[in-house]
Amino acid sequence: MIYCLSGKLLKKTLDMVVISCAGVGYQMLVPTSVASALPAIGQEATLFTEMHVTENDVTLFGFASEEQKACFKMLTSVSGVGPKVGIAILNVLTPEKITLAISAGDHKAFTAASGVGPKLAQRITLELKDKVGKGLAEGIGFGDVSGGAVAAGNMTQAIAALTSLGYSPSEAAQAVSKADDSMSVEEIIKVALRSMAKG
Repeated sequence: MIYCLSGKLLKKTLDMVVISCAGVGYQMLVPTSVASALPAIGQEATLFTEMHVTENDVTLFGFASEEQKACFKMLTSVSGVGPKVGIAILNVLTPEKITLAISAGDHKAFTAASGVGPKLAQRITLELKDKVGKGLAEGIGFGDVSGGAVAAGNMTQAIAALTSLGYSPSEAAQAVSKADDSMSVEEIIKVALRSMAKG
């Protein structure tokens, strides 16, 4: 298993990059956010990887963070979600937004991804709700739920704080989703409490 690759960036397109490591060029399929965040061709880059092996093919997928990789692994654990659909979801939603959508039961958020219809979107939220909800209640992020050691983001910390006040993870996630993810934890909690008071 290849955990990550570090080396010179040889090529990058919207959905694929090639990194040279010890004289070997590794081609990886990546979410569009990864390719755009990478340095210029010829510069050093590191990507976290996930290998997918089928009868006829071996494909390497690359991710900018351990959290993004863990999110991909969790999504592809859902029956009917293959690697291409997992990448398509990560093209339109960040791991934090995926966590919030699952917690809030917002299956419609997933239908924005290519190849995800209403039935598959509902299956994703149903199959992952318990895993993600348990993680949010304990104040850990998506990456932590699936085994990575990734620090919780501000949204996740705010949800954990709200669940400690007695709100359910799904109530907290719905309220927090109304806040801007660039806010501090305290600001997110204030926005969420205001929205719950109105509701």
